[in-house]
Amino acid sequence: MDLKEADILGCAIRDHWYYISKGRAIRKILGNLKVPEVLDVGAGSGIFSRQLLDEGYCETAVCLDTNYPSEKIEIHNGKKIFFVKSIDRTSQKLVLMMDVLEHVSNDLALLTTYTQDLERDDLVLITVPAFQFLWSSHDVFLEHHRRYTIRMIEDVIVKAGMTPVKSRYFFGVLFPVVAGIRLLKKFLLGCGVLKAKSELKIYPAWLNKTLVAIHDLERNTLFGINKFFGLSLFVLCRKN
Repeated sequence: MDLKEADILGCAIRDHWYYISKGRAIRKILGNLKVPEVLDVGAGSGIFSRQLLDEGYCETAVCLDTNYPSEKIEIHNGKKIFFVKSIDRTSQKLVLMMDVLEHVSNDLALLTTYTQDLERDDLVLITVPAFQFLWSSHDVFLEHHRRYTIRMIEDVIVKAGMTPVKSRYFFGVLFPVVAGIRLLKKFLLGCGVLKAKSELKIYPAWLNKTLVAIHDLERNTLFGINKFFGLSLFVLCRKN
């Protein structure tokens, strides 16, 4: 999760349809997993770690982001969150990498850095933006290097010494609309350079609730089998 997005939404991030829906999809793919502590790499505000703490998936969280101005410990509903800029080694049984790998030129090196010390059967949950043809001004704003398909991200995961367990696309309901708009913009722009611009914004309460409800339906139906289309890609993988 990018700190730029946290700066745009502020406190509204907790109730934003995107983060509510994505958090629920995270918990759906994790199932009944419970671990003592989670490592959240590139955690930004720590929104997803907070959700896991609230829902009992872990007892403490380590949020790691090199862009934090300083390190601190926060108490969230009686549970500790450690905000750190670096770690010596990964000792947690679950690692989150929520929209992180697309930010670096060498995604394999970054993934290996935080998974090489994992023990056999430890889990890593990765999300990345899907499909390069959906490249937009928002990707430029967030300084992305690429968008992924299932085959692309699974190739990186295998090279890092892990096995993909579940690979799913999400935000499939919005896919036709967003794809149509972005392709139309590219057609009208031609070969022009995309300007950096965030697509993230605060919506009216009624629309925010509607989008949450739509993605609740998607999560409980399409998400379990969707290997075909979506705006975001989720992969749960296990250390070999």
